[in-house]
Amino acid sequence: MLPYDADEAIDALCASDPTLGRLIEQVGSFKLAISTDWTLFQHLVHSVIFQQISKHAGLAIQTRLWNLYGDSPTPARIAQSSADALRSVGLSRTKVAAIQGLAGSCLEGKMPARTAIDKMTDADIVSTLTTHRGIGPWTAQMVLIFHLGRPDVLPVTDLGIRRGFKIAFARDMLPSTRELAEYGTRWRPWRSVASWYLWRANDL
Repeated sequence: MLPYDADEAIDALCASDPTLGRLIEQVGSFKLAISTDWTLFQHLVHSVIFQQISKHAGLAIQTRLWNLYGDSPTPARIAQSSADALRSVGLSRTKVAAIQGLAGSCLEGKMPARTAIDKMTDADIVSTLTTHRGIGPWTAQMVLIFHLGRPDVLPVTDLGIRRGFKIAFARDMLPSTRELAEYGTRWRPWRSVASWYLWRANDL
């Protein structure tokens, strides 16, 4: 369940940006799913897997990794696994090192608990998560949108969002990250919802 009112967000976005409103009408119902059944660690692992690869490839690797542990990976299980075992599911050496590092951080108490992270601002969460190997701003933003359900996140470096903007706004070229960030100020405080619709523009 979303921690914010999607209908309120959509009404506000349509009122502030008629072009985005037309995209919202084309796409239809807002169906962003929050992964409440995953831990923060599991969502970070998921995000690391999907870095710089296609959705299809990411899902295949994620399925093999989850199946490796019978249901889902935990920090303890990852820590007990060899790099070769993790590599066998299709992970690169860099991603194996990142995931092993995340497992170690969790076991050492260096990853904030959910009760603590719920009290942090978006900027503080990004700052905290990006201290860990393999976690950049994009990965932290995916956690904000899809795990924590934060309503006002715009991942301006995401290629799918930039392509979606180009499609929805009939641009000849992809927007720069600066242009997208500046334009996106009119979508506050519902930029996560706008982001979801821009992703969906690629499917039209």
